[in-house]
Amino acid sequence: MDILLERKGRVAIIALNRPEKNNALNRALSQALIDTVKVLDSDDSVGCIVLTGNGKFFCCGADIAEMNQMTYADMVKEDYFSIWDSFARTRTPIIAAVNGLALGGGCELAMMCDLIFVDSSAKFGQPEIKLGVIPAIGGTQRLTKMVGKAKAMDMVLTGAMITADEAYLYGLASRVVDDNVLEEAITVANDIAAFSKPAVQLAKECVKQADNLPINDGLLYERRVFHGLFATKDQSEGMRAFLEKRKAIFTHG
Repeated sequence: MDILLERKGRVAIIALNRPEKNNALNRALSQALIDTVKVLDSDDSVGCIVLTGNGKFFCCGADIAEMNQMTYADMVKEDYFSIWDSFARTRTPIIAAVNGLALGGGCELAMMCDLIFVDSSAKFGQPEIKLGVIPAIGGTQRLTKMVGKAKAMDMVLTGAMITADEAYLYGLASRVVDDNVLEEAITVANDIAAFSKPAVQLAKECVKQADNLPINDGLLYERRVFHGLFATKDQSEGMRAFLEKRKAIFTHG
């Protein structure tokens, strides 16, 4: 199986499962991951998703052997890599638990997630320039928004890798975990999944809109979303529980 899926309460854990190929993203693995995430995203019982790699690496990138014989016409006809657009639109939060290398498409896959937790051995890179091409699943766009133009230019033009600590310093990684990054990701995923699902989904949406909207438009967008959450049962329960000094019991509606 190209991916492994495990459920722990309201958390779904997905592992890329081509360790013999360093979890390279071929068509079969990519489609299996995207299809699985789509199903989980529509499941009300799933509050958060954790994505990791089985074996020593998170993901070494796209499968070069699969692309090697393709032509320009093939790429345009297939609109190669466009299938990842649906993954990026996932509303349920996704935590990438990055173990080892996240290179090329692997780095870009992590950046499509909402939180990136890394172990101390993790390294990120966009080495496509060494193959005579460029990143094409967000490596020139998301990376620049996350780490800034200077560092993105450095990584994209030289293919140089950065360490876990550098990824955290530059704003690419959310947390560096010295021991068992997957366990830490699952713990945080459980915390997120316990909150109101509508509030979590809309909080994620608002943060993502910050990249797209001028500040005044973004503030208005945020405020209207806040207003809208007063139509949910979870808002009423959350505020009542706070006033009653007890833990809220959210029903995700």
